Amino acid sequence: MEKQVTNLLLLLLCPVLVAHVPDQDLHTVLRDVRAALAEHKVKIELLQTLNQELTERLGELQTGQEEQLRRRRQKLTERLGELQTGQEEQLRRRRQICFSASLFASGHGSLGPEPTHTNLIFSSVVTNIGNAYDADTGFFTAPLRGVYHFNFFIAGGGDAGHGSGAVLVKNGQYVVTAFEHQTEGFSSTANGATLLLEAGDVVYVLQWADTVIYDNEIHHSSFSGHLLFPMSDLIQAGDKSNLL
Repeated sequence: MEKQVTNLLLLLLCPVLVAHVPDQDLHTVLRDVRAALAEHKVKIELLQTLNQELTERLGELQTGQEEQLRRRRQKLTERLGELQTGQEEQLRRRRQICFSASLFASGHGSLGPEPTHTNLIFSSVVTNIGNAYDADTGFFTAPLRGVYHFNFFIAGGGDAGHGSGAVLVKNGQYVVTAFEHQTEGFSSTANGATLLLEAGDVVYVLQWADTVIYDNEIHHSSFSGHLLFPMSDLIQAGDKSNLL
């Protein structure tokens, strides 16, 4: 094919060359033309080789870039998985909230009667996962928005003039009350409630005025609570109306 092209070029160029260079030897002119064509052929082959090398190099670069992108995507995916796992673990730990405490750690005794309602401090902590209960104040402070359940148990030693009673309080508002009056012998009463709490809400127990509460080393009088489930900020009004 190349030979045919060369011959065709010679056929086309010969009349022009003969017309313009009548004094030159025709064979010399043809020889120069052939030499020029051969030189161009070598250059074309070099360009083709270079083009092929560049194409191969470009392919290698593209392959390398694709591999780098794949590795980066893999690392990002792994990192995202680690972050999600860490967030899930933090959320799981935040959801682990419960406590239980009694009035006396040892010995026995009675509290009251007092002329007004008095804050009960259940200082003997049995469990306090999440550290939401303060044994120095008797207050439980909700660390997150959610639905919580609380129970309190009150014992009495039998008193003709005074019963035993307490009230569960949320942010200063009375929720539920327990009261028992027995003139002699051991007595007890209890109550509980499920509450929707916002983060920072406080729940505690007050001893009812003019009552007596008994406890000893086997912990008759106690206060307990735990998170049932967290709640998002979005809640239907109808659902909220059913919770204190």
